[in-house]
Amino acid sequence: MFGLGVPELIIIALIILLFFGAKRLPGIGTGLGKTLKEVRNIKKELSGDKGSAKKTGESEDSASESKTLEGKLVESVQEKLTDKLIEHVPGIKQAKQIKDKADKIKKIVS
Repeated sequence: MFGLGVPELIIIALIILLFFGAKRLPGIGTGLGKTLKEVRNIKKELSGDKGSAKKTGESEDSASESKTLEGKLVESVQEKLTDKLIEHVPGIKQAKQIKDKADKIKKIVS
């Protein structure tokens, strides 16, 4: 698991506990669990779509169209995941708002 052993995981857990506090950890865990569940559901949907496309025997022209469709689908999935993550994990909404404000300031300055 990325070269992380039990001691490293315990240290990471303690840092998270100190950073977020014991009161917010259940909410964070719930949000992450829901996000992971949504990611798995989307992954199943995508793999189901690819499997049905292979079964129908696409031609070369429709294969290139499916690549552009796949690109749009990936963007859509990323947007959905971002929205779900913002909903379920505390603190991310504020961080996104700060990032958006910083981007607006960069556009104004440059």
